[in-house]
Amino acid sequence: MTYIKPLKIAGFICPSNLVLAPMAGITDSPFRILCLRGGAGLVCAEMVSANALKFQSQKSLKMLKINPKEHPLSMQIFGGDADTIAAAAKLAERQGADIIDINAGCPVKKVNKAGAGCVLMKDPQKIAQIVRAAVEAVKIPVTLKTRVSLNKSDILSPLLAKIAQDNGAAAITIHARAAVDVHAGPPNLAALEATCKAVTIPVIGNGGVQNAADAKAMFDAGCAGIMIGRGAVGNPFIFRDISGTLNGAQSTPLTLAERLKLFKELVEENIKLYGEYTGIGRSKKTVGYWVRDFNGSASVRAQLVHANTLAEMQKIFAGLLNNL
Repeated sequence: MTYIKPLKIAGFICPSNLVLAPMAGITDSPFRILCLRGGAGLVCAEMVSANALKFQSQKSLKMLKINPKEHPLSMQIFGGDADTIAAAAKLAERQGADIIDINAGCPVKKVNKAGAGCVLMKDPQKIAQIVRAAVEAVKIPVTLKTRVSLNKSDILSPLLAKIAQDNGAAAITIHARAAVDVHAGPPNLAALEATCKAVTIPVIGNGGVQNAADAKAMFDAGCAGIMIGRGAVGNPFIFRDISGTLNGAQSTPLTLAERLKLFKELVEENIKLYGEYTGIGRSKKTVGYWVRDFNGSASVRAQLVHANTLAEMQKIFAGLLNNL
């Protein structure tokens, strides 16, 4: 069986069916570009509030900006109103997004208070209205991301996938955990399989994928693609590694030196994009992922977290690389 292959989403073809998940504060342009170099066939931007876009929030509008190097790209938007979602989808399309993704699975309270994210799972008809509005507003494919359930017992994803399909969604991503579980516990592969059987559009599996075995389990459940989130943080070449392993090729994981050089590059690109203060601040959020396998990783992490300028960061990187 060939696991890794192009992924067709309506009229758009991604070169691979391994996808970078949208993660708030992480999947910005510099990180997306690294993941494309690391073998991702599609990268998803961190979710943007449709309501904030409606009110011309400069921060949210900046999140729609796309670097020419980061295609194929899916722009994820969230909101609880169909007309607002449609307007946001048009803006994202105008900025050059290849795909529009609608979030109906985020369990964060701030998102849920806005009537968005996983609270939409309680109202399938509202999901239908939102998907249909976005589909009618743009010419590019529209997809939906949701979860298997709100709690551990009531599986909703087969119904929600069917509703999304019936209202024009070109694909659906299923986080195979309940909303109450957030990111904890094993994925519900049985619910994922039931969802795949319920629709003819591609189902992309998500949740806890850290290696080729995890990806294979979701492919074997019927998924057309696999979405990887935190497994890519600190290792943006995980897509290449999984692809190589599942296609029977020899896969060589990044060395510690290679990972450190990639993190150094990410810090520098963040500073170019956001300025020194904000760029370093964003980079520090994920330091623990990048240095987790180093000897004395706690000390290495502390050094990088306490650095406040690019010059300090570069000095620390030079010392670490010299000692490897």
